[in-house]
Amino acid sequence: MITTKTRGCISPVPPLMSSTYNKIWTDAQKDLDIQLQMEREQFLQPEKDRVKVFKMLASSYIKYMRIFRNLEEAHDGLVHQQKRAAIRQVLDGVIGRILEMKKEMVALENSEFHYIDNILEDLKLLPEDIEIPIPRYFIKENLEVLQQREKMLDEILCDAGLQTQIPVKAMTFEEAVKMIQVAERARQGRRRAVFMKQMYLEDKRKRQTKLQVQTGPNPDDAATLIQKVWRGYIQRKKTEKMREEEMIFLGMSLPPHLKAMSSSQLHAKQINAQQGEVHERNEEVFIKDKLRETEGLDIKETLEDQIGQCFIECRHIIGRFPDYPTKEAGGSATIFSEKTPEEVAAELAAKKEMALQKKSQKEEKEKEKGKEKTKGKTQKTGKKEEDEGWKMAPSNFLSIMEEGSSQYKAVWQNRDKGWDLFQDHDLELIKEEKREEVEEEIRVQVDELMQQKLENLKLAVDGEKSGKQKKGRKSEKKKKTARKKTSELEEDLTPDRTIDSLYRELVEEGVLIKPKTVYLSDYVGEYSYLGTTLRQVDIEPVPSLADVRQLTALYGILPLGSQTVHEKAPLVKALLLAGPAGVGKKMLVDAICTETGANLFNLSASNIAGKYPGKSGLQMMLHMVLKVAKQLQPSVVWIGETEKTFYKSVPKAEEQMSPKRLEKILPKFLKALKAQDRVLLVGTTRRPFDANLKPFCKVYQKIIMIPRPDYASRFVLWKHIIQQNGGEITNLLNISCLAKVSDGFTQGHIVQVVRAVLSELRLLQMPRKPLRTAEFMTPLARQDPVYREEEETFKAWYAKTPLGRARGRALAKSEKAGKGKTK
Repeated sequence: MITTKTRGCISPVPPLMSSTYNKIWTDAQKDLDIQLQMEREQFLQPEKDRVKVFKMLASSYIKYMRIFRNLEEAHDGLVHQQKRAAIRQVLDGVIGRILEMKKEMVALENSEFHYIDNILEDLKLLPEDIEIPIPRYFIKENLEVLQQREKMLDEILCDAGLQTQIPVKAMTFEEAVKMIQVAERARQGRRRAVFMKQMYLEDKRKRQTKLQVQTGPNPDDAATLIQKVWRGYIQRKKTEKMREEEMIFLGMSLPPHLKAMSSSQLHAKQINAQQGEVHERNEEVFIKDKLRETEGLDIKETLEDQIGQCFIECRHIIGRFPDYPTKEAGGSATIFSEKTPEEVAAELAAKKEMALQKKSQKEEKEKEKGKEKTKGKTQKTGKKEEDEGWKMAPSNFLSIMEEGSSQYKAVWQNRDKGWDLFQDHDLELIKEEKREEVEEEIRVQVDELMQQKLENLKLAVDGEKSGKQKKGRKSEKKKKTARKKTSELEEDLTPDRTIDSLYRELVEEGVLIKPKTVYLSDYVGEYSYLGTTLRQVDIEPVPSLADVRQLTALYGILPLGSQTVHEKAPLVKALLLAGPAGVGKKMLVDAICTETGANLFNLSASNIAGKYPGKSGLQMMLHMVLKVAKQLQPSVVWIGETEKTFYKSVPKAEEQMSPKRLEKILPKFLKALKAQDRVLLVGTTRRPFDANLKPFCKVYQKIIMIPRPDYASRFVLWKHIIQQNGGEITNLLNISCLAKVSDGFTQGHIVQVVRAVLSELRLLQMPRKPLRTAEFMTPLARQDPVYREEEETFKAWYAKTPLGRARGRALAKSEKAGKGKTK
């Protein structure tokens, strides 16, 4: 059995639970090693068969997705902090590799949507196995900060009077009188019912007292009643005791002597959640201080001796003392690179020669650039694909995964800690990590001392003076010239203001808003099972809602949640969600913010109308948004009805709103976003064909077309929404019929119909009057569906986008090749 004693306010973890998650981690690492080995064998050689290439990519994508799911489960379940850090490194690498695979698949098929149901069938997997899990550490690691920020946002909204309230529906005088009459009559009826009940009970009591006076109580009946109550009580106690003994015997609960806790242990358990992480940080600080006290002097002396010896050897070989490495170059750490003084001298000479060669080569490159750009684009791309075939692009994440895998084999694979009930951290590993940190801190102090010592030696022996000041001035001049080239938005227009004051102003102006708490799993939709079959017959299948959910996770949530992934993965700065009204575009924006804890900035034309007027005001607003978004990242900048920003011609009714204010400045806004800035621009539109296509597609590099739901998704939606609103599904309610009849309607229409039917009164009647299919028909008939003409307009518009044109060219080329074969 496992004791419940605490150690430093951290309760022990059951060994069975930790061993389960350790096994999941071990299995995931084995699968990852197999996958990495397969990539080394398959992806290094060029391949001409595009079908074979896509099959290889899709199967690798599925396998990485399964590894991702297992690693995320192990990371969330384990308590051991160092194990979690090791898993986190590999997890970021796997997420980044999935995004790289997705990029290659898009480039190969010229489509954002892929249909791999045949590969899933070959691997004997379900569509749920490739559903992208959202890592829980996105929120857990920043939970305190997010809670404080949400509290501050609520306070600012309340102070400014901007807290959203449910609007009160206006009522006519006749309706008000009728409602009062109904309420008053109901009140009088309830009072009369209570009065009649009291009269009935009074009469009943009088009759009973008369009978008792005449006959008197029976002693046998009274004794039987007492025995019945007592025997029932004793039997219940015996049954509870037997059940408790059985649970203890099976190991499902602890015995009483282990359950007993002292007052101090109870207090420790109460503050466990608050002090667990703080205790761990304090313990690490304590270990670091102890290492500094015990080993600090020895480390300092050895470093000074090694650096001094290196100076003497270099002077003996070169004939003079070397220049001390600068802090930017790494200081004395560059000296201890396992190189002899001769190799160091040769390296310095080689660097000087390389610098001279680079200067001479720069001029030649600039002349050749123009010629290469014109010829290279036409000749290289076509010839390489035809002659060499497809080849996998270099990855930024393979090295991370290989490093994590080697670390697992070296440290964790054979490290048995089953005897440790707490499974929280490993002291020896913490000491090794902190020893390196202590050495780096001491090295900085030693560098300052040895640099001064080297200057004194040069003066005393060689009579040289250091020329650092001149070099420093030159570098400062270069920095000044580089700073002048910054863009308008990158200039700090608010140097005297704090981030809190800018945050408050944006909230008060309604630019920074509070997103709804919606999760990506709430966006319900079924997988498309006929995608591959339809494409084999040259019919382009309609994307499913599950595909839309996957793309939102890949392009929106995963990069925003992890800094490492965002910096090294294919960069997506802007995302467009296009589709008819009611398909859930705003819901997906809220889901991105909820899953990553991102701030939400609303730059819709209707929201910023009349705010920050003029060119300088617009520049100031975007500067504030960019500054706050970068400082409090992750952040999402949302532009609703974004087609208005790129109108071909502004309607007269909207001229006062000046919807095209952001058209010219948005590209500059995106240019100011770097790889380290976790900021995403998301636009939503239901009429993208009203926008000027060229600047529209220039801003939004990724476009997700959201169609109306298909039959399978509608079937799941009806069921989910009815149950969510309190309804019960019985045999009298034909969900299949509702899904068939609602063809052409969106998720928003279904939600409105269900809410109209399931009123408060109808929910009260549910036990005695179950729901029927006919009840939903009348409200559904009042909704306006998405007509075929609107769908065709969306398809025609998407075919004009860069990816749509590339897809069309690829299909035309395949058709020509097919005709040639038949001839």
